[in-house]
This record gives sequence, C-alpha cells and structure tokens, in this order.
Amino acid sequence: MSNDLRGQYVQNVQPGPDYDDGSSPPPLPDRKPVRLIAYYLPQFHAIPENDEWWGKGFTEWTNATKALPGFEGHYQPRLPGALGFYDLRDPDALRRQAELARRYGIEGFCFHHYWFGGRRLLETPINNLLANPDIDLPFCVNWANENWSRRWDGSESAILMAQQHSPEDDLAFARSLEPLFDDPRYIRIGGRPLLMLYRPGLLPDAAATVQRWRDHFAARGDDPYIVMAQVFEDYDPRPYGMDGAAGFAPGPARTRVDPIFPAKLFDPSYRGHVLPYDEVALEVLAHRSTEYRAFPGVCPSWDNEARRPGVGLVVHGSTPAKYGAWLEAAGRQAIESAPEDERIVFINAWNEWAEGTYLEPDRHFGFAYLAETARVLARIAERPNLPADTSPFRTADALAPTPAYLRLVRRAARKGARIAEGIARSLSSF
Repeated sequence: MSNDLRGQYVQNVQPGPDYDDGSSPPPLPDRKPVRLIAYYLPQFHAIPENDEWWGKGFTEWTNATKALPGFEGHYQPRLPGALGFYDLRDPDALRRQAELARRYGIEGFCFHHYWFGGRRLLETPINNLLANPDIDLPFCVNWANENWSRRWDGSESAILMAQQHSPEDDLAFARSLEPLFDDPRYIRIGGRPLLMLYRPGLLPDAAATVQRWRDHFAARGDDPYIVMAQVFEDYDPRPYGMDGAAGFAPGPARTRVDPIFPAKLFDPSYRGHVLPYDEVALEVLAHRSTEYRAFPGVCPSWDNEARRPGVGLVVHGSTPAKYGAWLEAAGRQAIESAPEDERIVFINAWNEWAEGTYLEPDRHFGFAYLAETARVLARIAERPNLPADTSPFRTADALAPTPAYLRLVRRAARKGARIAEGIARSLSSF
C-alpha cells in the first residue's frame, strides 16, 4: 500500500469534518410533510445458497469490507459505525434499525423481496419482523424479479437461480403476500397496500400479471397500489397497468451525465466510471413526468466499487449538505405534484453498503446523513409551499485526467479503430 493510498484509506475510516456522533438528533416536525421510504437490503445474514455460491459465511459485509480507494478523494471502504457488522438473523438488529429510522424521520423500509417460482431467499429479516409485532417499523416490499446471477448488475449470464414466470406463479406470489398485507404495519397509500415490482419488462406479460394480482386481492376486499422501479430506461407504469413509478436513484443519471476524470489514480489500470454528485442530482430532479404518478427518488451517494473492483460506478462528491439539498428539492416536488397521502420520496437506500449508498451511520460521517434527513423534514414543514430549488448544486469542474488514464483512453480508441476497420473490410467484401 503506497503512502498516498494508505493516507486516503486512513482518512476514510476515521471521523471526518462532517462527522455527527448521534448524541443530539435534530428535532422532527410534529407532522412530517412527506413520507420517506428507504429501500432495504436483507442480505446481511448467511444463507445456504450464498454459502454455496460465494463461500461459507458470505454476507453483504463480505463485499463491503474488501473495497479500496481507487483514486485521490475516493471514499472507500465504507465501514459501519454505531450499528456495527450486524447479523439480520437477530431480531434485535432490525429493532435497532427501526428505532434509528423513526428517530430521524424515516417513514419505513421497502424490503427487497426475493421470490423464485415459489422459493424465497433472504426472507429471515421480514419473517422476524412479522413474528415481532413490537418492532415499530412500517414496511412494504419490492419484488426483485431478476434472475440471480454471478454478476451484480442484473445481467443474465451465469444464472444461479432463475425466475419461473407463469399464471400459476402469479397467483402463488399473490397468496404469499397475504400475511404481509394483513400486518397493520404494512405501508398503504389511500388505504391500499403498496407493492413494488422492480423490473416489469422482464415478465412475459406484466400487464396480465398485474391484473391477476388485482383480481386475487379484490376477492379479499383489497386493491394494492402497484408501482414499478424506474430503472434500466424503463420509467412509465401505464403500459403495465400500474398505479405509479418510484424513483431508484441514480437511475437515469447513469447514462446521461458526463463522467469526470480522477486527478490522481492509485492504480494506473483503474477504469471506474466516475460521475459528479451535483450533476447526478440535477439530472434525476429534471427527470420527472406529469403524465403519471412518479414518486421522486434520491440517494445519499453511490459507489459499487466493492462489488466491481476497479470498474464500478462512482457518484463522487456527496456531502450531507448536498444530499439534504437533493432530498429537500425532491420532497418539494412531491408536495407540488401529489395529494397528501401520495407525497412520498424513495431513498436509495437504508443499507446498501456494497453499493456505497446508505443512511446508516458509518465511521467517517457518523449520523450526519440521518441528521440531515431530519433537518430537511423540519425545513419543508416550516415552509411547505416553497418551490423545489436546485440552486445549491453547482456543476463540478472536470478533474484533470492523469497521463496514465489518458494512455488507457488512447489505447481503447486505437483498439476501437482497428475493430471498425475490420468491420468495414468485411462489409466491403459483400
């Protein structure tokens, strides 16, 4: 480890200038002006399938703790603070998370829900929640309906657990949700249980699936409020017969924001895609529709270096204040566009440690992002009719590319030119 790399590492795992020790949480308003729902990853406990696929004892902590900074200013690794390396087989871990979320104004969690043709994975945390009605935690679920593969980006290669879609499975899935919907803590919109489908475009006929769900629950006197996540350039819920769409930041900014170049690489072969947090926030805030119900989404940060070493996506430059500005603008957008019960902002995420986006306290910022969340709710409640303001964001100056990085770019360009020439020669022979 070079001195520069070591210095960056030491800096990252110690309290920084924005550190908040959690001893004085900001006061919350008597009535929260918007409902904040944070996505929740349940993969912080060992299961037999992960033992087989990734090694004995694998959890999300296995990924999160192995990351290193790739360039100067790169905030890795992301290590937990006050909650520690919790194990979600213990109901008290979820109880502590619920207490913390409530203290800082988070309405509840949207659990990523894994269902594969009747087989569930990572179900222990939500089963613990159902079995412990004293845990004060509103919740809903997002069916993560991708195949489970050996890659972390939703690709279909090296499938470990495949989805098995059929009309019969649609109904089996609906029946499996009944105990969740019957729980008084389940999040509802206008009295309707909130159900999210992550990628409806992967289903053979998502509109038919949604209708089967509606028919099933109508027989029970229920009508779920069904939304999709806005991911992979699929944003409009109307073709699927859904009620709305939920922001899943950084979402559209992944491909619509120009990358910046790290000024100093610790590894000359580093090829991560680095985006400025300011521009990501502006892009996501601008990507809104008045033609259908779209719940805004924000993220405290994003960096999946832990899952994709050296080639990940890094949303660089987040601070608690910038996150607060984005959250406040999104909250005001929700107030402008929706009736009271539908004023919801989705936060990605509560605990996505290996993707570098979480509200839980860490070693460098402590409780700072949670504290900013509470302050934003208070600011909006004090003046709820102000328009959304994006002026706190300033376009970051592009960082100067290093000579090593430029060599990589030139090498890639030469390789691309050779490929193009080969294609041209092949076409000319026809």
